[in-house]
Amino acid sequence: MKTRIASLFAITFVLALAGCNTVKGAGQDIQKAGSAIEDAARKK
Repeated sequence: MKTRIASLFAITFVLALAGCNTVKGAGQDIQKAGSAIEDAARKK
């Protein structure tokens, strides 16, 4: 029983960690797109 609980905890931890990296990457992409739009607006 303890092995199952430990396995479930480990799987949950790995999935949560992967989710955080995905959200962080998406945030960085959105930030870069916003910066590109600001630069284009300044050039006009």
